[in-house]
Amino acid sequence: MLEAVRYEGAYPDTGRAAQAVAHVLAGLGRRLTGDERVDLAARLPTEAALTLTAQVPAFDELTGWGFVKDLATRAGTSQAAARWDTGAVLSVVARLAGPDLLARILRTLPGGYAILFGQADLTAGRTRRTP
Repeated sequence: MLEAVRYEGAYPDTGRAAQAVAHVLAGLGRRLTGDERVDLAARLPTEAALTLTAQVPAFDELTGWGFVKDLATRAGTSQAAARWDTGAVLSVVARLAGPDLLARILRTLPGGYAILFGQADLTAGRTRRTP
Protein backbone atom coordinates (compact mmCIF):
# COMPACT_ATOMS: atom_id res chain seq x y z
CA MET A 1 0.00 0.00 0.00
CA LEU A 2 2.76 2.44 0.91
CA GLU A 3 4.52 1.93 -2.40
CA ALA A 4 1.25 2.48 -4.28
CA VAL A 5 0.59 5.70 -2.31
CA ARG A 6 4.18 6.82 -2.86
CA TYR A 7 3.68 6.38 -6.60
CA GLU A 8 0.22 8.04 -6.69
CA GLY A 9 1.39 11.02 -4.64
CA ALA A 10 4.81 11.27 -6.31
CA TYR A 11 6.34 11.31 -2.83
CA PRO A 12 10.13 11.10 -2.62
CA ASP A 13 10.06 8.08 -0.29
CA THR A 14 7.77 5.70 1.55
CA GLY A 15 8.28 7.66 4.79
CA ARG A 16 6.41 10.61 3.33
CA ALA A 17 3.78 8.25 1.93
CA ALA A 18 3.37 6.69 5.40
CA GLN A 19 2.67 10.14 6.87
CA ALA A 20 -0.02 10.77 4.27
CA VAL A 21 -1.57 7.34 4.87
CA ALA A 22 -1.64 7.88 8.64
CA HIS A 23 -3.30 11.30 8.42
CA VAL A 24 -5.86 10.41 5.77
CA LEU A 25 -6.86 7.03 7.22
CA ALA A 26 -7.20 8.57 10.67
CA GLY A 27 -9.51 11.18 9.15
CA LEU A 28 -11.49 8.53 7.30
CA GLY A 29 -11.72 6.50 10.49
CA ARG A 30 -13.44 9.47 12.13
CA ARG A 31 -16.05 9.47 9.32
CA LEU A 32 -16.85 5.78 8.74
CA THR A 33 -19.01 3.62 10.97
CA GLY A 34 -20.77 0.28 10.81
CA ASP A 35 -20.21 -2.50 8.32
CA GLU A 36 -18.43 -0.22 5.84
CA ARG A 37 -15.74 0.54 8.44
CA VAL A 38 -15.32 -3.14 9.31
CA ASP A 39 -15.32 -4.30 5.69
CA LEU A 40 -12.79 -1.66 4.62
CA ALA A 41 -10.48 -2.49 7.52
CA ALA A 42 -10.54 -6.14 6.42
CA ARG A 43 -9.23 -5.14 2.97
CA LEU A 44 -6.41 -2.90 4.19
CA PRO A 45 -2.94 -3.98 5.30
CA THR A 46 -2.81 -4.53 9.07
CA GLU A 47 -1.13 -1.26 10.05
CA ALA A 48 -3.47 0.77 7.85
CA ALA A 49 -6.50 -1.08 9.26
CA LEU A 50 -5.34 -0.32 12.80
CA THR A 51 -4.98 3.37 11.96
CA LEU A 52 -8.49 3.45 10.51
CA THR A 53 -10.17 1.59 13.36
CA ALA A 54 -8.28 3.30 16.21
CA GLN A 55 -10.28 6.47 15.59
CA VAL A 56 -13.46 7.26 17.46
CA PRO A 57 -16.12 8.11 14.89
CA ALA A 58 -17.26 11.73 14.90
CA PHE A 59 -20.92 12.44 14.37
CA ASP A 60 -20.60 15.85 12.77
CA GLU A 61 -21.06 15.66 9.03
CA LEU A 62 -18.18 17.03 7.00
CA THR A 63 -18.48 17.42 3.27
CA GLY A 64 -15.56 16.25 1.18
CA TRP A 65 -14.05 19.75 1.26
CA GLY A 66 -14.67 19.94 5.02
CA PHE A 67 -12.78 16.66 5.35
CA VAL A 68 -9.77 18.13 3.51
CA LYS A 69 -9.84 21.32 5.60
CA ASP A 70 -10.03 19.28 8.82
CA LEU A 71 -7.05 17.18 7.71
CA ALA A 72 -5.04 20.31 6.90
CA THR A 73 -5.74 21.72 10.36
CA ARG A 74 -4.91 18.48 12.18
CA ALA A 75 -1.74 17.85 10.14
CA GLY A 76 -0.60 21.47 10.22
CA THR A 77 -0.34 21.63 6.43
CA SER A 78 -1.91 23.70 3.70
CA GLN A 79 -5.29 22.76 2.28
CA ALA A 80 -3.61 22.08 -1.06
CA ALA A 81 -1.17 19.62 0.54
CA ALA A 82 -4.01 17.95 2.44
CA ARG A 83 -6.03 17.62 -0.78
CA TRP A 84 -3.03 16.08 -2.55
CA ASP A 85 -2.46 13.60 0.28
CA THR A 86 -6.15 12.74 0.39
CA GLY A 87 -6.28 11.99 -3.33
CA ALA A 88 -3.11 9.91 -3.25
CA VAL A 89 -4.26 7.79 -0.32
CA LEU A 90 -7.95 7.44 -1.14
CA SER A 91 -7.32 6.47 -4.75
CA VAL A 92 -5.35 3.49 -3.44
CA VAL A 93 -8.02 2.78 -0.81
CA ALA A 94 -10.63 2.80 -3.59
CA ARG A 95 -8.73 0.09 -5.48
CA LEU A 96 -8.31 -2.00 -2.33
CA ALA A 97 -11.98 -1.62 -1.42
CA GLY A 98 -13.30 -2.56 -4.84
CA PRO A 99 -16.30 -1.02 -6.59
CA ASP A 100 -19.08 -2.54 -4.46
CA LEU A 101 -17.64 -1.59 -1.08
CA LEU A 102 -16.59 1.82 -2.38
CA ALA A 103 -20.16 2.48 -3.54
CA ARG A 104 -21.45 1.53 -0.09
CA ILE A 105 -18.88 3.80 1.59
CA LEU A 106 -19.80 6.73 -0.62
CA ARG A 107 -23.52 6.24 0.13
CA THR A 108 -22.81 6.67 3.85
CA LEU A 109 -20.72 9.83 3.49
CA PRO A 110 -21.98 13.37 2.80
CA GLY A 111 -21.46 14.97 -0.62
CA GLY A 112 -18.05 15.67 -2.05
CA TYR A 113 -16.21 12.47 -1.13
CA ALA A 114 -16.44 10.68 -4.48
CA ILE A 115 -13.89 12.98 -6.11
CA LEU A 116 -11.52 12.40 -3.18
CA PHE A 117 -11.60 8.68 -4.01
CA GLY A 118 -10.96 9.48 -7.67
CA GLN A 119 -14.56 8.80 -8.69
CA ALA A 120 -17.16 10.87 -10.52
CA ASP A 121 -19.86 12.18 -8.19
CA LEU A 122 -22.92 10.67 -9.81
CA THR A 123 -25.17 11.63 -6.90
CA ALA A 124 -24.63 15.39 -7.06
CA GLY A 125 -27.88 17.16 -6.34
CA ARG A 126 -29.49 14.16 -4.68
CA THR A 127 -30.11 13.86 -0.97
CA ARG A 128 -28.04 11.35 0.91
CA ARG A 129 -29.63 8.05 1.88
CA THR A 130 -29.01 6.84 5.39
CA PRO A 131 -28.85 3.10 5.84
